[in-house]
Amino acid sequence: MALNLESCDSLPPDEEPKLKYDRMGNDVENILLKDAVSCICVHTKFICLGTQWGVIHLLDHDGNTVPISPDNNQKDLQAHAIAINKISVDLNGDYIASCSDDGKVVVYGLYSPDNTHNLTLGRVVKSVSLDPYYFKSGSGRRFLTGDNKLTLYEKTFLNRLRSTVLCECEGYVQAIAWHERFVAWASESGVRVYDLSARCSLGLIQWERNPNRSIEDFRCNLLWSAPKTLMIGWVDTIRICVIRKRSHIELQTRDVTEYLVDPVHTFQVDYFISGLGPLDDQLVLLGVPKECDPETGKAQRPVLAVADYKDCEFCEVSNDSLNIIGFQEYSCNDYYLDMLIEENRFFIVSPKEIVIASPYDIDDRVNWLTAHERFEKAISVLEENGGKTSKHSIVTVGVQYLDHLLAERLFDEAAVLCARICKNDKVLWENQIFKFSKMNQLRAISPYVPRNPGQALSPHIYELIFLEYLKEDPQGFLRLVQEWNPALYKTGVIIKAVLDYLLTTEVEKNIYLEALALLYCYQKKYDKALTAYLRLQHKDVFKLITKHNMYSVIYDKILELMSLDCDKAIAILLQDKTKVPVQVVEKQLADHDEYLFKYLDAYSKVEPNGRYHGKLVRLYAKYAREKLLPFLKCSDNYPIQEALDVCQSNEFYPEMVFLLGRIGNTREALQIIIEKLDDINQAIGFCQEHNDKELWTDLIKQTVDKPECVSLLLKRIGNYVDPRMLIENIQPGCEIKDLKDSLAKMMCDYHLQMSVQEACKVITLRNYFDLHEKLIINQQRGISVTDEFLCSVCQGRIIIRDLANASNLIVYNCRHSFHIECLPDGVNNASCSVCSAVKM
Repeated sequence: MALNLESCDSLPPDEEPKLKYDRMGNDVENILLKDAVSCICVHTKFICLGTQWGVIHLLDHDGNTVPISPDNNQKDLQAHAIAINKISVDLNGDYIASCSDDGKVVVYGLYSPDNTHNLTLGRVVKSVSLDPYYFKSGSGRRFLTGDNKLTLYEKTFLNRLRSTVLCECEGYVQAIAWHERFVAWASESGVRVYDLSARCSLGLIQWERNPNRSIEDFRCNLLWSAPKTLMIGWVDTIRICVIRKRSHIELQTRDVTEYLVDPVHTFQVDYFISGLGPLDDQLVLLGVPKECDPETGKAQRPVLAVADYKDCEFCEVSNDSLNIIGFQEYSCNDYYLDMLIEENRFFIVSPKEIVIASPYDIDDRVNWLTAHERFEKAISVLEENGGKTSKHSIVTVGVQYLDHLLAERLFDEAAVLCARICKNDKVLWENQIFKFSKMNQLRAISPYVPRNPGQALSPHIYELIFLEYLKEDPQGFLRLVQEWNPALYKTGVIIKAVLDYLLTTEVEKNIYLEALALLYCYQKKYDKALTAYLRLQHKDVFKLITKHNMYSVIYDKILELMSLDCDKAIAILLQDKTKVPVQVVEKQLADHDEYLFKYLDAYSKVEPNGRYHGKLVRLYAKYAREKLLPFLKCSDNYPIQEALDVCQSNEFYPEMVFLLGRIGNTREALQIIIEKLDDINQAIGFCQEHNDKELWTDLIKQTVDKPECVSLLLKRIGNYVDPRMLIENIQPGCEIKDLKDSLAKMMCDYHLQMSVQEACKVITLRNYFDLHEKLIINQQRGISVTDEFLCSVCQGRIIIRDLANASNLIVYNCRHSFHIECLPDGVNNASCSVCSAVKM
């Protein structure tokens, strides 16, 4: 049964307690209904309880009665007539000793009647202590009693009991603590430590006396917390002493004991001490506040404090007030503290109840932390200890934490926690997601749900999330469709939900259509996806077409694609011209000249067959005049007359000039330049390009009456025609600007032209004579005739070594050779018949 605690001011309500408390129940409750505790001794095997009526009860650690006699027939031992002052148990738990004010000392064997004693000393005996090794044969079966002196009893030869007074004391020996060879006891003079092996005192630790209170009125609490460490708690002072062995130098130079007592820590506390003991590196103290309750004037609740003391300072780390039954009527001497040091279990004893205090284990810490809504700390504690205990796990605590966060409507934090605790547990994931679903907060958990198909949850879970986004967050819905693997859910279910929802809403329809298109793609219904994208006017339609090779589907959608993005549409149409024939595109765009123009313009750059150049002329004239003239110049695949008609109807004079020049109507072209374009430089350039004397004559006649044109002609005509043609046509009295300079330029150009012509003539003649001379020399040069030469008619050898059969030869400069008799005309044939036949 848990004990009610009241936290003192030194322990904030939100600080973790160090100890947990349970009232001992079972048989001990029945015992204490009729009797009261006067002392206790806790052993690792059992608990010995001494009562006010002099009875010793043997209990297990849960409070159940254990038979005390070897034959298991006796449940308790009536050892004394009045209250038992002290009980001692040997190390093995075979023997118990008790004493009382009735003057009796009892040593009782739990398993054997051997070595038991029932001594009547005839005086008040306040304390008794068995040798820890009393159970061993050969140990001397020693025990100590304390009244107004300390007496050692031990077995001698023939099993006789011999007593030895170790010390005469002032007052009573009220407490004894025995460990190995050392014994400590308390009397009015203080605490003395004795070495049983050396039979000498190691020192007396005197206690400070207060004129307002006597130390005889307070029980001294002695405890060996370690083999050579003695803890003393008396009145309101704690001393921790260490038994230290002297050095060899000390032993050789002085007549002293081998060991000495060294008090290393001394602390004064705010309580009257009822008991103390170690807790790992800390100290546990049971005490009663010095002051009475100001309201009732009675004693306050006892306190169990845990303190650090290693740094020579007594610093409490926890402080628990215990709600002991009847505490108002008790003093510090009515409480006892015994312990199992190995297990860190403490037994707090009052006359009417026993409370067990033990450190919080992992489960206790987790229980306390979760009860105080400190879930993060609880999870951290579990993580530090492997994530699981016998009662708790990260998952169970995490689920509690998750429920708490949802109750507090902290949905984002709950979602993060859900991912942290669920990990790869599909069932756990689904159970927690349903909690979010009930609160319409699936949007909070959606970023964290497993998306890997190998770890996927039930498709229904993902569909629930989709449906919530569908109604609450259109943009989020689209994002999920884009990001989530379609293998996680049934796309048909989502498509149906979207279509149904589109019938009832007019808000954000475009977003739903885009999501619908993606879902159709996941189903490989690309035609429906294409329709949705076009209805949406979304440019992802082009990616869809190229990715899934949907060229055959778009024949009747070309106009819509061009309207959506002309450049991308053209790129797709020209990407593979065999998939979308140009005839289909032309037919679809026949009534939309601008789109047709853009398409044919791009088409003409990648396909130079010139099939549609005639249409392009008209379309360039309508939409890109600046491209028309370059196009006319670079293409030969358009009807020139049709092109000329288009240019004439639109009065595109530069284009007309080019086309007229192309068909040879240079005089009309020149007239347009002069009359329509009024560009004498272009006119001159046009004449220079065609280099026609009649054209120059027409230019001179049409511009001779314009002085500014005459001046320019004078400067530029000298290189092409005889300047006299111009000068003879200049009207008398015509004022020509810069005439002198123009004439000088003309004459200079003319003389330069004549000089060039003369030089060219000289060079040509020289070349001619040089080549003629070279030809003659080459023709007069002899030709080497070898055995390899054959007659071009009879194919016989030209050179015959038999002079009787030799004949005259003829060899031409072309190196063809003949016998004279093989030629039809003989020697009169002036040219090679073979070469003459080839030329013919």
